[in-house]
Amino acid sequence: MARDSFTTPFKEPPWVRFLVADTRSAPLWFVLRIWLGWQWLTAGLGKVGRPGWTGADAGAAVRSFLNAALLRAQGPRPDVQPWYAFFLEQVALPNARLFAYLVAYGELLVGIALILGLLTGIAAFVGSFINMSFLLAGTVSTNPILFAVATWLVLAWRVAGWYGLDRWALPALGTPWDPGSLFLKEEVRRD
Repeated sequence: MARDSFTTPFKEPPWVRFLVADTRSAPLWFVLRIWLGWQWLTAGLGKVGRPGWTGADAGAAVRSFLNAALLRAQGPRPDVQPWYAFFLEQVALPNARLFAYLVAYGELLVGIALILGLLTGIAAFVGSFINMSFLLAGTVSTNPILFAVATWLVLAWRVAGWYGLDRWALPALGTPWDPGSLFLKEEVRRD
């Protein structure tokens, strides 16, 4: 069997293939996906409409969070790395209102998408990106657990939404390297 130069000579172990590409593992991913989606949904609902997040004083909560993170960037062994502190101080802090909306509605949308099982891999990736942003800002809390579960869902994107809308959405949408039925043109019949 000929292999192209981009293919590794190693196959996935059967247990990995079972976990990330076999629909028999879908019940496991369903439970993790719903749990993670609920965490994001409740976090987002706790922010949307609140004065310091998206209300009258939008951005105040983010400014407070960022100022605390900048304090953790000081000392000989800072919790926040200098490059990230620079980003927080120069980009995020001046745009705290925008970041408040992005966080609040981002959390809400990630939660909804995960619960519905719609574009699960993308939603989990966005959630992990948000978690990594919090971790880089020196906030631990539940972020490592949420980040780990989101990363697992990203790896299992093909089956993680099987008990959800992805069962129909993914075949219709496809991927950039393999377009789905919505993007395939019907062959012209010649009679």
